[in-house]
Amino acid sequence: MAILEAKNKQFLLDGKPFQIISGAIHYFRVVPEYWEDRLLKLKACGFNTVETYLAWNLHEPQENVFNFEGLADVERFTKLAGDMGLHVIVRPSPYICAEWEFGGFPAWLLQYPDIRLRCMDNTYLEKVDRYYDALIPRLTPLLSTNGGSIIAMQIENEYGSYGNDKNYLAYLRDGLVNRGVDVLLFTSDGPEDGMLQGGTLPGTLATVNFGSRPEEAFEKFREYRADEPLVCMEYWNGWFDHWLKPHHTRDAGDAANVFDRMLRAGASVNFYMFHGGTNFGFYNGANDGANNGDLYGATITSYDYDSPLSECGDITEKYRAVRSVIASYLGMDVKEFPELPEPIAKKSYGRVAMSEKADLLDHLQQLSEPVRSVCPEPMEKLGQSYGFIVYSTHVSGPRNGEKLHLQEVHDRAQIFLNGIYQGTVERWNEQSLPLDIPAGGAKLDIVVENMGRVNYGPHLKDFKGITEGVRMNNQFLFDWTIYPLPLDTTSSVPFGRIPESNPRKDRPAFYRGEFTADSLGDTFVRLEGWSKGVVWINGFNLGRYWEQGPQKTLYLPAPLLREGKNEIVILELHHTENAVIELTEKPDLG
Repeated sequence: MAILEAKNKQFLLDGKPFQIISGAIHYFRVVPEYWEDRLLKLKACGFNTVETYLAWNLHEPQENVFNFEGLADVERFTKLAGDMGLHVIVRPSPYICAEWEFGGFPAWLLQYPDIRLRCMDNTYLEKVDRYYDALIPRLTPLLSTNGGSIIAMQIENEYGSYGNDKNYLAYLRDGLVNRGVDVLLFTSDGPEDGMLQGGTLPGTLATVNFGSRPEEAFEKFREYRADEPLVCMEYWNGWFDHWLKPHHTRDAGDAANVFDRMLRAGASVNFYMFHGGTNFGFYNGANDGANNGDLYGATITSYDYDSPLSECGDITEKYRAVRSVIASYLGMDVKEFPELPEPIAKKSYGRVAMSEKADLLDHLQQLSEPVRSVCPEPMEKLGQSYGFIVYSTHVSGPRNGEKLHLQEVHDRAQIFLNGIYQGTVERWNEQSLPLDIPAGGAKLDIVVENMGRVNYGPHLKDFKGITEGVRMNNQFLFDWTIYPLPLDTTSSVPFGRIPESNPRKDRPAFYRGEFTADSLGDTFVRLEGWSKGVVWINGFNLGRYWEQGPQKTLYLPAPLLREGKNEIVILELHHTENAVIELTEKPDLG
């Protein structure tokens, strides 16, 4: 047993002074075959602890249907860390932010229209309790008090940035305790008055999150907690990227310097992130800009975060700088640290031509169970969480000089009139489109992409699809056929040969191709000449691409490949003149 206590401004581990040097690695952002590699590299850098969030939407993807296997096997990840001699901090808060879809909340919560999130709302708490009844018994055998590796657990995440319901915080804390959690519990918040007032609980360890000016942050913390250890629970040594924005980097020397100052102040530190990994599938989050006056921005597929260990697990200059700081602080030589595992092989498989194609709009009946509705309802009302949704109706004519208005589209819609592309309406650019309707009327199709739910701030309840209505001028259009396209699988796509000519451009279409791998290595999917869409490899959803950047390649870990034939499926939302991709050995994040 290893019992962590907070006493007299310091941590004690089994009664001996202990300084937490921790790094965040999210098990759900790394293929399980690479968990050991990433944890070994954490330990070889001189760290003694690993920290991870737990993503509710991954563990309860459908209401009352639980998943703790594969990418969601948090027990295996935790045991693996413990077997390596690492301590573990887990943050199972119902809400995690993490630039993860809906901040970790499952989208099905939004089927309850009156639900209030992150407060003493009975409907919300019923769902949290059921989740915790399934989750926490899996973690209690792994607590350090039971001989496991978990030394601390978070109650809620940056709650002071959202609310001030202390009864809610106490409810979550008591819920953990009553389910057998007897390790150190804590909160984490920004080092600001309102955040520390709203997000902390008397008698529960408080920690702070920041990326620079540690002296100021800890000084503010001391105004509220005079006798507790100094802890930076999230040291933002890098940052994440949004589509349409530049790629973020941070100087390695600057990041190492701030870290060094914290260590020498006696603070415990958790790197957010030590290894960022990847937002596979449709799990990237988004920000709506409510806190900085910006517009909605979706997080890219890569979660590299410019962290010490790159998205594909490579050692970086920042890794070496951080390791040197730890070695110097401990009075050691880096050669005394555990050995690094061998680098993972990278391979270039060359160019892969797509050989088959299926037009999305032509095959809606095969791809979806249509729903008739008076109004164009959002995904959540139809029991859909992720992916795309298509709205179809007939518009009477003639109508000349009128404009089509999508009222509250979340997040990006492509408009087709009698199958011909008319334009795109984006949440951050809500333009109206001029449409001329012929005398006999016309079929209107609207393809909407859920680009990721907001994960932070006051606008978490982020319904997807067309959330209000569709108008021609001021006239609302009613009587719709709706096609949900969650795209959990692409197995039902009716592929055929790619036609030699394509007169109907700018229509969403699936492409399929194969390539042979004689040996396996990590590779990167480059989509030069493609516009926007999603890539699957052997049925696994790698994530989204977009020519607008900054990200130019998608990381494809070797464990997702097979020796022999491999299948690639691409949903291209607009058009490509040359249906060929490249599998290269070099990443390009912009």
